Amino acid sequence: MKHIPRKRFGQHFLADVAIIDAIVREIDPKPGDAMVEIGPGLAALTQPLVERLGKLTVIELDRDLAARLRSHPQLAVVESDVLKVDFQQLAQTLQTRQLRVVGNLPYNISTPILFHLLAFAPVIKDQHFMLQKEVIDRMVARPSTGDYGRLSVMLQWRYEMEDVLFVPPGSFDPPPRVDSAVVRMVPHAAPAAVDEQLLSQIVQVAFSQRRKLLRHTLGKWLESRAFNGHFDVQRRAEEVSVQEYLDLALLVHSTTGNSAQVQ
Repeated sequence: MKHIPRKRFGQHFLADVAIIDAIVREIDPKPGDAMVEIGPGLAALTQPLVERLGKLTVIELDRDLAARLRSHPQLAVVESDVLKVDFQQLAQTLQTRQLRVVGNLPYNISTPILFHLLAFAPVIKDQHFMLQKEVIDRMVARPSTGDYGRLSVMLQWRYEMEDVLFVPPGSFDPPPRVDSAVVRMVPHAAPAAVDEQLLSQIVQVAFSQRRKLLRHTLGKWLESRAFNGHFDVQRRAEEVSVQEYLDLALLVHSTTGNSAQVQ
């Protein structure tokens, strides 16, 4: 029976064989890799992956698709919302120190999934995701560009990222109304040891009014915390590098504590 894509799950299934082959080449799966696929759908990517890996763990929310996937002898199926999956526990279950994570992420919740995975970066070797092209543009954006923002800072703190493949709408069934791309995300071996919540709050405040100088937003937030360190607020949020945001988070933590609340 043909599976009808469910809009509430943001389902767009890969159907272009050449694109699938190109994605698999970028992932470069090796026999024995502990790999987890998010949202395998109709197994277009799943099958060529498992042929190279020998076995594969998949996370699927759609119960009909999960039931279909369970008939595959080389797949271990986790029927769950990925936002509820503990990837550290999953790594322990698979008896591995590091997971490789891949997937065609549902466009309607791709950003929450990326932030959910941040906490599990220490047990992840790499991630390859297909996303909206505009989301990947924001992920890899450099300072002083229109795409640079909160997503750029938070993810670049934790990962080295690269846009590795363009995927046109016609590669899917049904075709989405946007261009897609594949991003490679490799966790930094020694990321800055900042408080994630504090960094997130700083960046959120900074970009809350990105057209204004930081003295109107982040400057006032720093004043409310009696911050007495030096930080140039006579510029806009997009002009501040990732490293400068990290340095500020470390300085705020060391001088005012870590119980920051967004005002």
